[in-house]
Amino acid sequence: MIIAIVGALVISTSAPLVRLAEVSPATSALFRCAYAIPPMLALAWLERRRHGPLPRRAVLPAWAAGLTFAFDLLFWHHAIAYVGAGLATVLGNLQVFLVAFAAWAVFGERPSRRLMVATPVVFGGVVLISGVFDNAAYGDDPVMGVLAGVATSVSYAAFLLLMKGGSNRAAGPLAHATVVATVAIAALSPAFGGADLAPSWPAHGWLLLLALGPQVLGWSLITFTLPRQPAALTALLLLVQPLTTVALSAVALGERPSPWQLAGCAVIVLGVLWGSRRGAQPAAGADGEQDAQVPNTSTV
Repeated sequence: MIIAIVGALVISTSAPLVRLAEVSPATSALFRCAYAIPPMLALAWLERRRHGPLPRRAVLPAWAAGLTFAFDLLFWHHAIAYVGAGLATVLGNLQVFLVAFAAWAVFGERPSRRLMVATPVVFGGVVLISGVFDNAAYGDDPVMGVLAGVATSVSYAAFLLLMKGGSNRAAGPLAHATVVATVAIAALSPAFGGADLAPSWPAHGWLLLLALGPQVLGWSLITFTLPRQPAALTALLLLVQPLTTVALSAVALGERPSPWQLAGCAVIVLGVLWGSRRGAQPAAGADGEQDAQVPNTSTV
């Protein structure tokens, strides 16, 4: 659990680094993966020496995860451009609910009734962030930011589930996913505004830091924890990321979401925390199994 928290804290710097690079969304998505390939291949080689070749059954899920990660980054980096680093990160983490319900269908990890009840409340927070009722909403296009953020969450949830289900390895699957994501982003970039293949300095420096920090270190730690705990718990721990990013964006980038948008952030975070609380006596499901509960993050 500590490893997941550290990974989430490292990943929380992603969106501010994207903003600091000041390049197009497709450019930042491409280079954060491309620069990460050499260190990821080195880590995968060390893992292979210790544990042997990556099982074939883990390769295809890792490739599929790379494709979903490409869409995740392309949508999310556009959301950052539309609505800012902090709010885009909160929206991207709606995957907490998507992962919980998908894990029920795929892995049999049944979400709690609290999580089911909290779902519509949390999506009410999304409406507040969109600024549809707010004349002072932060961002160039908050509505498009919300749409891109929701698309990010769908892709992100698929990525987490594929990485969880493929293998107990960390570096090998992530290396495969990173290579596939790089190729996919390069191929898809014309449909997402195009990528600049020769960004100038200091953009290269920020992109290199983005690749080595969040992409390599952060995701290596997160990927290590995915097969070792319930999918919904991993998604909940990743809520550390948006909360930290909102704070970093306010301090480092001067982002000032409107009161209604901040209220939307609070609704999302509190809704997830309430929905994920452990009940005193989990009720048995129709098949005799108990609902899967996610521990309260106050104990993390």
